[in-house]
Amino acid sequence: MIDLLIAGGGPAGLATAIHGALAGFEVVVAEPRPAPVDKACGEGLMPGAVRALAGLGVAVAGARFTGIRYTDGSGALAAEARFRAGHGLGVRRTELQPAMAARAAELGVRFVARRLEEVRQDERQVTAGGLTARYLVAADGLHSPVRRSLGLGGPPAPRRAARYGLRRHYALAPWSDLVEVHWAERSEAYVTPLASGLVGVAVLTSDRAPYDVQLARFPALSARLHRAAATPVRGAGPLRQDVRTRVDGRVLLVGDAAGYVDALTGEGLTLALTAAGELVRCVRAGRPAEYERAWRRLSRSYRLLTGCLLRARENPFLGPRVVPIAAGLPGVFRRGVNLLA
Repeated sequence: MIDLLIAGGGPAGLATAIHGALAGFEVVVAEPRPAPVDKACGEGLMPGAVRALAGLGVAVAGARFTGIRYTDGSGALAAEARFRAGHGLGVRRTELQPAMAARAAELGVRFVARRLEEVRQDERQVTAGGLTARYLVAADGLHSPVRRSLGLGGPPAPRRAARYGLRRHYALAPWSDLVEVHWAERSEAYVTPLASGLVGVAVLTSDRAPYDVQLARFPALSARLHRAAATPVRGAGPLRQDVRTRVDGRVLLVGDAAGYVDALTGEGLTLALTAAGELVRCVRAGRPAEYERAWRRLSRSYRLLTGCLLRARENPFLGPRVVPIAAGLPGVFRRGVNLLA
Protein backbone atom coordinates (compact mmCIF):
# COMPACT_ATOMS: atom_id res chain seq x y z
CA MET A 1 0.00 0.00 0.00
CA ILE A 2 1.05 3.59 -0.59
CA ASP A 3 2.33 5.16 2.63
CA LEU A 4 2.03 8.82 1.61
CA LEU A 5 -0.31 10.02 -1.11
CA ILE A 6 0.46 13.68 -1.79
CA ALA A 7 -1.96 16.05 -3.47
CA GLY A 8 0.13 18.69 -5.23
CA GLY A 9 3.48 18.68 -7.00
CA GLY A 10 4.74 22.10 -5.95
CA PRO A 11 7.67 22.64 -3.56
CA ALA A 12 5.68 21.77 -0.41
CA GLY A 13 4.41 18.51 -1.86
CA LEU A 14 7.77 17.58 -3.35
CA ALA A 15 9.62 18.36 -0.11
CA THR A 16 7.19 16.04 1.70
CA ALA A 17 7.74 13.39 -0.96
CA ILE A 18 11.53 13.61 -0.66
CA HIS A 19 11.42 13.46 3.15
CA GLY A 20 9.04 10.51 2.90
CA ALA A 21 11.23 8.62 0.44
CA LEU A 22 14.30 9.23 2.59
CA ALA A 23 12.33 7.79 5.53
CA GLY A 24 11.64 4.61 3.54
CA PHE A 25 8.00 5.33 2.66
CA GLU A 26 6.22 4.39 -0.53
CA VAL A 27 5.25 7.82 -1.90
CA VAL A 28 2.96 8.89 -4.74
CA VAL A 29 2.52 12.51 -5.84
CA ALA A 30 -0.73 13.41 -7.64
CA GLU A 31 -0.45 16.59 -9.72
CA PRO A 32 -2.92 17.36 -12.53
CA ARG A 33 -1.01 20.32 -13.98
CA PRO A 34 1.69 19.83 -16.62
CA ALA A 35 5.29 20.37 -15.52
CA PRO A 36 6.89 22.70 -14.71
CA VAL A 37 4.36 23.89 -12.14
CA ASP A 38 4.51 27.69 -11.92
CA LYS A 39 3.02 30.06 -9.36
CA ALA A 40 2.78 33.81 -8.81
CA CYS A 41 5.33 34.37 -6.04
CA GLY A 42 8.38 36.45 -5.24
CA GLU A 43 10.74 33.53 -6.02
CA GLY A 44 13.20 34.49 -3.30
CA LEU A 45 14.44 31.70 -1.02
CA MET A 46 15.53 32.96 2.39
CA PRO A 47 18.69 31.36 3.89
CA GLY A 48 16.61 28.87 5.88
CA ALA A 49 15.02 27.60 2.66
CA VAL A 50 18.42 27.37 0.95
CA ARG A 51 19.69 25.22 3.82
CA ALA A 52 16.56 23.07 3.75
CA LEU A 53 16.96 22.38 0.03
CA ALA A 54 20.61 21.42 0.52
CA GLY A 55 19.53 19.01 3.26
CA LEU A 56 17.12 17.37 0.80
CA GLY A 57 19.87 16.94 -1.79
CA VAL A 58 18.28 19.42 -4.21
CA ALA A 59 20.71 21.46 -6.31
CA VAL A 60 19.28 24.44 -8.19
CA ALA A 61 20.89 27.40 -9.93
CA GLY A 62 19.89 30.97 -9.16
CA ALA A 63 21.11 34.39 -8.10
CA ARG A 64 22.42 34.85 -4.59
CA PHE A 65 21.18 37.69 -2.45
CA THR A 66 22.66 38.72 0.87
CA GLY A 67 19.90 40.64 2.64
CA ILE A 68 16.78 42.79 2.44
CA ARG A 69 16.33 46.48 1.69
CA TYR A 70 13.16 48.45 2.47
CA THR A 71 12.74 51.67 0.50
CA ASP A 72 10.00 54.20 -0.03
CA GLY A 73 8.34 54.60 -3.41
CA SER A 74 10.64 57.43 -4.44
CA GLY A 75 13.82 55.56 -3.50
CA ALA A 76 14.96 58.48 -1.33
CA LEU A 77 14.78 56.66 2.03
CA ALA A 78 15.94 53.12 2.74
CA ALA A 79 16.78 50.62 5.46
CA GLU A 80 18.79 47.48 4.79
CA ALA A 81 19.87 44.39 6.68
CA ARG A 82 22.44 41.79 5.66
CA PHE A 83 22.04 38.16 6.62
CA ARG A 84 24.41 37.12 9.39
CA ALA A 85 24.50 33.45 8.36
CA GLY A 86 24.18 32.15 4.84
CA HIS A 87 22.64 33.69 1.76
CA GLY A 88 19.32 33.73 0.01
CA LEU A 89 18.69 32.52 -3.52
CA GLY A 90 16.51 34.00 -6.22
CA VAL A 91 15.29 31.17 -8.45
CA ARG A 92 12.49 30.86 -10.97
CA ARG A 93 9.70 28.59 -9.76
CA THR A 94 9.86 26.87 -13.15
CA GLU A 95 13.44 25.83 -12.29
CA LEU A 96 12.91 25.00 -8.62
CA GLN A 97 9.96 22.67 -9.17
CA PRO A 98 11.68 20.47 -11.82
CA ALA A 99 14.84 20.22 -9.71
CA MET A 100 12.82 19.02 -6.72
CA ALA A 101 10.77 16.65 -8.89
CA ALA A 102 13.96 15.13 -10.32
CA ARG A 103 15.31 14.54 -6.81
CA ALA A 104 12.03 12.92 -5.75
CA ALA A 105 12.02 10.65 -8.83
CA GLU A 106 15.63 9.70 -8.12
CA LEU A 107 14.48 8.44 -4.71
CA GLY A 108 11.69 6.34 -6.19
CA VAL A 109 8.71 8.67 -5.77
CA ARG A 110 5.95 7.96 -8.31
CA PHE A 111 3.94 10.67 -10.08
CA VAL A 112 0.39 10.47 -11.40
CA ALA A 113 -1.51 13.11 -13.38
CA ARG A 114 -4.60 13.23 -11.19
CA ARG A 115 -6.63 15.69 -9.12
CA LEU A 116 -7.50 14.56 -5.58
CA GLU A 117 -10.65 16.13 -4.21
CA GLU A 118 -13.17 13.69 -2.74
CA VAL A 119 -11.63 12.15 0.36
CA ARG A 120 -12.84 9.10 2.29
CA GLN A 121 -11.03 7.75 5.30
CA ASP A 122 -11.33 5.32 8.19
CA GLU A 123 -9.04 4.34 11.04
CA ARG A 124 -6.69 2.43 8.71
CA GLN A 125 -6.52 4.22 5.37
CA VAL A 126 -7.61 7.12 3.20
CA THR A 127 -8.86 7.09 -0.39
CA ALA A 128 -8.87 9.96 -2.89
CA GLY A 129 -8.96 10.05 -6.67
CA GLY A 130 -9.19 6.27 -6.84
CA LEU A 131 -5.95 5.83 -4.88
CA THR A 132 -5.68 4.39 -1.37
CA ALA A 133 -2.90 5.15 1.10
CA ARG A 134 -2.09 5.10 4.77
CA TYR A 135 -1.99 8.91 4.82
CA LEU A 136 -2.98 11.73 2.49
CA VAL A 137 -0.97 14.97 2.46
CA ALA A 138 -2.73 18.04 1.08
CA ALA A 139 -0.09 20.26 -0.54
CA ASP A 140 -2.50 21.66 -3.11
CA GLY A 141 -2.09 25.37 -2.57
CA LEU A 142 -3.78 28.45 -1.15
CA HIS A 143 -7.25 27.34 -2.22
CA SER A 144 -6.68 23.65 -1.43
CA PRO A 145 -9.50 21.47 -2.81
CA VAL A 146 -8.68 18.81 -0.20
CA ARG A 147 -8.93 21.34 2.64
CA ARG A 148 -12.20 22.64 1.24
CA SER A 149 -13.70 19.15 0.83
CA LEU A 150 -12.98 18.39 4.50
CA GLY A 151 -14.29 21.75 5.74
CA LEU A 152 -11.00 22.64 7.44
CA GLY A 153 -10.96 26.31 6.48
CA GLY A 154 -11.29 28.83 9.30
CA PRO A 155 -13.47 31.95 9.40
CA PRO A 156 -12.06 35.00 7.57
CA ALA A 157 -10.22 37.62 9.61
CA PRO A 158 -12.69 40.33 10.71
CA ARG A 159 -12.55 43.71 8.95
CA ARG A 160 -9.37 42.82 7.07
CA ALA A 161 -9.06 43.68 3.40
CA ALA A 162 -8.08 40.79 1.16
CA ARG A 163 -4.58 41.02 -0.28
CA TYR A 164 -3.38 39.79 -3.67
CA GLY A 165 -0.06 39.12 -5.36
CA LEU A 166 0.95 39.92 -8.97
CA ARG A 167 4.29 38.99 -10.53
CA ARG A 168 6.19 39.72 -13.74
CA HIS A 169 9.80 39.17 -14.84
CA TYR A 170 12.03 41.80 -16.43
CA ALA A 171 15.01 41.27 -18.73
CA LEU A 172 17.43 43.41 -16.74
CA ALA A 173 20.67 42.71 -14.93
CA PRO A 174 20.10 42.76 -11.15
CA TRP A 175 21.30 46.10 -9.78
CA SER A 176 21.66 44.88 -6.19
CA ASP A 177 22.54 41.75 -4.24
CA LEU A 178 19.60 42.51 -1.92
CA VAL A 179 15.92 41.81 -2.29
CA GLU A 180 14.36 45.27 -2.48
CA VAL A 181 10.95 45.94 -0.95
CA HIS A 182 9.48 49.20 -2.25
CA TRP A 183 6.66 50.64 -0.16
CA ALA A 184 3.81 52.74 -1.52
CA GLU A 185 0.67 53.93 0.23
CA ARG A 186 -1.34 50.72 -0.25
CA SER A 187 1.06 48.21 -1.76
CA GLU A 188 4.60 46.82 -1.82
CA ALA A 189 6.80 45.77 -4.74
CA TYR A 190 9.42 43.06 -4.22
CA VAL A 191 12.41 43.01 -6.56
CA THR A 192 14.32 39.71 -6.55
CA PRO A 193 17.50 38.99 -8.54
CA LEU A 194 16.97 35.72 -10.45
CA ALA A 195 19.80 35.43 -13.01
CA SER A 196 22.49 37.53 -14.67
CA GLY A 197 19.91 39.19 -16.91
CA LEU A 198 16.63 38.71 -15.07
CA VAL A 199 14.78 40.14 -12.08
CA GLY A 200 11.34 39.31 -10.74
CA VAL A 201 8.97 42.02 -9.50
CA ALA A 202 6.04 40.95 -7.33
CA VAL A 203 3.43 43.44 -6.15
CA LEU A 204 1.38 42.79 -3.02
CA THR A 205 -1.73 44.90 -2.59
CA SER A 206 -5.30 45.07 -1.35
CA ASP A 207 -6.32 47.13 -4.38
CA ARG A 208 -7.93 45.35 -7.33
CA ALA A 209 -6.13 47.04 -10.21
CA PRO A 210 -4.01 45.91 -13.19
CA TYR A 211 -0.31 45.26 -12.66
CA ASP A 212 0.85 48.32 -14.63
CA VAL A 213 -1.43 50.55 -12.56
CA GLN A 214 0.04 49.06 -9.39
CA LEU A 215 3.62 49.48 -10.63
CA ALA A 216 3.07 53.15 -11.45
CA ARG A 217 2.77 53.78 -7.69
CA PHE A 218 6.54 53.17 -7.47
CA PRO A 219 7.90 55.87 -9.81
CA ALA A 220 11.62 55.20 -9.27
CA LEU A 221 11.21 51.46 -9.78
CA SER A 222 8.79 51.86 -12.69
CA ALA A 223 11.27 54.11 -14.52
CA ARG A 224 14.03 51.52 -14.12
CA LEU A 225 11.84 48.73 -15.49
CA HIS A 226 10.56 50.71 -18.48
CA ARG A 227 9.94 48.44 -21.53
CA ALA A 228 11.91 45.51 -20.11
CA ALA A 229 8.99 43.15 -19.35
CA ALA A 230 9.93 39.55 -20.21
CA THR A 231 6.95 37.45 -19.06
CA PRO A 232 3.19 37.86 -18.67
CA VAL A 233 1.68 38.82 -15.35
CA ARG A 234 0.62 36.02 -13.01
CA GLY A 235 -1.62 36.56 -10.00
CA ALA A 236 -2.66 34.85 -6.78
CA GLY A 237 -5.00 35.55 -3.88
CA PRO A 238 -6.63 36.26 -1.61
CA LEU A 239 -3.39 35.55 0.24
CA ARG A 240 -4.67 35.09 3.79
CA GLN A 241 -5.99 31.58 4.43
CA ASP A 242 -7.13 30.64 7.93
CA VAL A 243 -7.23 26.95 8.80
CA ARG A 244 -8.84 25.33 11.83
CA THR A 245 -6.42 22.40 12.02
CA ARG A 246 -3.67 20.85 9.94
CA VAL A 247 -4.54 17.28 10.92
CA ASP A 248 -7.86 15.57 10.25
CA GLY A 249 -7.59 11.85 10.90
CA ARG A 250 -5.23 10.52 8.25
CA VAL A 251 -5.13 13.75 6.26
CA LEU A 252 -2.38 16.31 6.96
CA LEU A 253 -1.94 19.78 5.42
CA VAL A 254 1.37 21.35 4.42
CA GLY A 255 2.54 24.42 2.54
CA ASP A 256 0.01 27.10 1.64
CA ALA A 257 -2.80 24.57 2.17
CA ALA A 258 -1.89 24.53 5.87
CA GLY A 259 -2.69 28.23 6.29
CA TYR A 260 -1.15 31.49 5.15
CA VAL A 261 -0.86 34.97 6.64
CA ASP A 262 0.80 37.07 3.93
CA ALA A 263 3.86 37.19 1.69
CA LEU A 264 5.22 40.34 3.37
CA THR A 265 8.18 38.57 4.97
CA GLY A 266 8.88 36.01 2.24
CA GLU A 267 8.93 33.04 4.58
CA GLY A 268 6.32 30.81 2.93
CA LEU A 269 8.79 28.44 1.27
CA THR A 270 11.02 28.10 4.32
CA LEU A 271 8.02 27.12 6.42
CA ALA A 272 6.78 24.70 3.76
CA LEU A 273 10.14 22.94 3.45
CA THR A 274 10.73 22.62 7.19
CA ALA A 275 7.13 21.66 8.00
CA ALA A 276 7.34 18.87 5.42
CA GLY A 277 10.14 17.28 7.44
CA GLU A 278 8.15 17.55 10.66
CA LEU A 279 5.09 16.02 9.00
CA VAL A 280 7.05 12.97 7.88
CA ARG A 281 8.71 12.66 11.28
CA CYS A 282 5.33 12.60 13.04
CA VAL A 283 3.88 10.07 10.61
CA ARG A 284 6.95 7.84 10.87
CA ALA A 285 6.65 7.89 14.66
CA GLY A 286 3.00 6.83 14.40
CA ARG A 287 1.85 10.11 16.01
CA PRO A 288 0.44 12.21 13.16
CA ALA A 289 -1.62 14.35 15.57
CA GLU A 290 1.64 15.82 16.90
CA TYR A 291 2.17 17.55 13.57
CA GLU A 292 -0.31 20.29 14.52
CA ARG A 293 1.81 21.33 17.48
CA ALA A 294 5.02 21.01 15.45
CA TRP A 295 3.60 23.25 12.70
CA ARG A 296 2.56 25.90 15.23
CA ARG A 297 6.03 25.87 16.77
CA LEU A 298 7.78 26.15 13.40
CA SER A 299 5.50 28.92 12.16
CA ARG A 300 5.42 31.00 15.36
CA SER A 301 7.97 33.62 14.28
CA TYR A 302 6.51 33.83 10.79
CA ARG A 303 2.96 34.27 12.07
CA LEU A 304 3.96 36.79 14.73
CA LEU A 305 6.24 39.02 12.66
CA THR A 306 4.16 38.84 9.49
CA GLY A 307 0.97 39.54 11.43
CA CYS A 308 2.51 42.53 13.21
CA LEU A 309 3.91 43.97 9.99
CA LEU A 310 0.59 43.46 8.23
CA ARG A 311 -1.28 45.24 11.00
CA ALA A 312 1.20 48.11 10.77
CA ARG A 313 0.71 48.24 7.01
CA GLU A 314 -3.08 48.46 7.45
CA ASN A 315 -2.87 51.16 10.12
CA PRO A 316 -3.37 54.62 8.53
CA PHE A 317 -0.86 56.15 10.96
CA LEU A 318 1.82 53.43 10.93
CA GLY A 319 1.54 52.28 7.31
CA PRO A 320 3.29 55.28 5.72
CA ARG A 321 5.93 55.20 8.46
CA VAL A 322 7.16 51.61 8.09
CA VAL A 323 10.25 52.55 6.07
CA PRO A 324 11.14 55.61 8.22
CA ILE A 325 10.79 53.49 11.36
CA ALA A 326 12.97 50.73 9.88
CA ALA A 327 15.59 53.32 8.84
CA GLY A 328 15.48 54.96 12.27
CA LEU A 329 15.83 51.65 14.13
CA PRO A 330 18.42 49.76 12.07
CA GLY A 331 19.29 47.34 14.87
CA VAL A 332 15.67 46.28 15.29
CA PHE A 333 15.28 45.92 11.53
CA ARG A 334 18.40 43.74 11.31
CA ARG A 335 17.22 41.51 14.16
CA GLY A 336 13.81 41.04 12.55
CA VAL A 337 15.27 40.14 9.17
CA ASN A 338 17.74 37.68 10.66
CA LEU A 339 15.12 36.08 12.87
CA LEU A 340 13.19 35.22 9.72
CA ALA A 341 16.35 34.26 7.81
